[in-house]
Amino acid sequence: MIIYPAIDLKDGVCVRLMQGDFEAMTVFHQNPVEQAVAYEKKGATYIHLVDLDGAKDGVAGNTAVIAEIIKHITIPIQVGGGIRDEKKIKELLDLGVARVILGTKAIENIAFVTEMVLAYPDKIIVSIDAKNGYVATKGWVEQTDVRAADLCKQLKQIGVQTIVYTDIGKDGMMSGIEDDFYAKLKQNLGIEIIASGGVTSLVDVRNLAQKGIDGAIIGKALYIEKINLEEAIIVAQEERKNAE
Repeated sequence: MIIYPAIDLKDGVCVRLMQGDFEAMTVFHQNPVEQAVAYEKKGATYIHLVDLDGAKDGVAGNTAVIAEIIKHITIPIQVGGGIRDEKKIKELLDLGVARVILGTKAIENIAFVTEMVLAYPDKIIVSIDAKNGYVATKGWVEQTDVRAADLCKQLKQIGVQTIVYTDIGKDGMMSGIEDDFYAKLKQNLGIEIIASGGVTSLVDVRNLAQKGIDGAIIGKALYIEKINLEEAIIVAQEERKNAE
C-alpha cells in the first residue's frame, strides 16, 4: 500500500479543511515546495496534491506552485482540483504531473471522463467525494443526489483504473477511518482504491493495508504529528510483505 502525503493548496500555501468547509481552514505551511521536499526526504514515494482554488471555483490557481514542486522533487505527484477540460489535463501532464484527478467533471459529464480515460488510460484518476453515501462536488460545496456506490460502478465500466474515495464526514476530524467500507469497495470493484479522509493513526494504516487497499492519503495527521510518515510507510510495506 502506498502512503500518499497530502498537500492541499489554497492561495499558494498549504492548508487543511475540516469536512471540506472553506470557512474551517487552517494554514499549516507557507511554503508548499519545502513541504514536498520534506515528505520526499522522509521516504514518501508519491505525493497527492489538490488545488483547492481550482476545486472550488473551477479555475486552477496554483499551477506555478505545482511546477516548482515538480522541479524540486524526484518522486511522482498526482494532482486534482479544477481539472475540467483536456487542455488542463495536457498542461499538467506536460508539466510533469504523473496522474491527474478528475472530480466534479465525473458527475457533470461522464462522456468526457470516458474520452479522457481512453486517451490517457494510465494517467486518469477519478476522485469520489461522498457524504452519507452521496457524491459532493465543487470542492465539496454542493451535495448531489448521485449515490457514490453507483458512480463507482459506472466508472469501472468505462475503464477507470483508480478511484480516490474520500469520506467527507471523516476528513480533518481525526476520528479514524472505516476500513471495512473500503475493503468492501475494493472487493466489489476490483480496481485500485485509494482511501482518503480520516486516516488518523498507524492502526488505520495497518487495517487498510491488511484489507488490500492500494493507497492511503494522509493530510492533517501528518501536520499535527499524529502520524509519523516514516513509520506509516514501514507499516504499509510490512503488511504488503505479509500479504505476499
